[in-house]
Amino acid sequence: MRLENAVALVTGANGGIGKYYVEALVKFGASRIYAGARNPNSLTDLVAIDPQRIVPVPLDITDEQSVIAAASNYGDVNLLINNAGIGLLQGFISATDLKSARAEIEVNYFGTLAMCRAFAPVLKRNGGGAIVNMLSILAKVNFPMNASYSASKAAALLMTQGVRAELAPQGTLVVGVMPGTVDTEVSRNFPPPKVLPIVVAQEALQAVIDEIEDVYPGEQAKEMAQQLLKDPKALEKAMAMMVPE
Repeated sequence: MRLENAVALVTGANGGIGKYYVEALVKFGASRIYAGARNPNSLTDLVAIDPQRIVPVPLDITDEQSVIAAASNYGDVNLLINNAGIGLLQGFISATDLKSARAEIEVNYFGTLAMCRAFAPVLKRNGGGAIVNMLSILAKVNFPMNASYSASKAAALLMTQGVRAELAPQGTLVVGVMPGTVDTEVSRNFPPPKVLPIVVAQEALQAVIDEIEDVYPGEQAKEMAQQLLKDPKALEKAMAMMVPE
């Protein structure tokens, strides 16, 4: 897929990685970029980068009517970037209740799935296009200090594989992006190595161009992906050493 003159929609565009997707799309030559956020007023500085191409749009991926409205109003989209997500740094047993786990599943799995379902016919009408789902290397191995987040991303990974299979006949590429620790405000207290969010966005968009279905931005993610191939149990045990208090 060529990104020159592509029409993209980025969810969570005001988040730690979302704004970098928008910036990267500008550099890759997209003709229009719909920047989605629950509060479009939070996108003023981002839109100012290129007001002719960046369009702020109200979008809450956990609200069915909001998702349906987006698919109806932005019918020229041929690249959907499902970037919106949350990670609440909770364990399974140590968490005081299930609120965090439910919220992560609602956004990271159900919200992303809702966007895929709503925009699948839009992409079909526009020649197939592509979907980029922001996942995490933690979709493949649990990190106990962010356990329920890992589980929500694991659900989103299997969903991505299923959506990929269902949309292959209409020519829609579905890319799963699995970085390690991204250098954002959320991970400020995490140790290195960390991957810059602009690198995540650039590698993900290059994967669209190169038709690569699974991409692991950053040194940490690439090393963990290799470990998972060689000795997944050893990596699981290493991650299990980091448990919440």
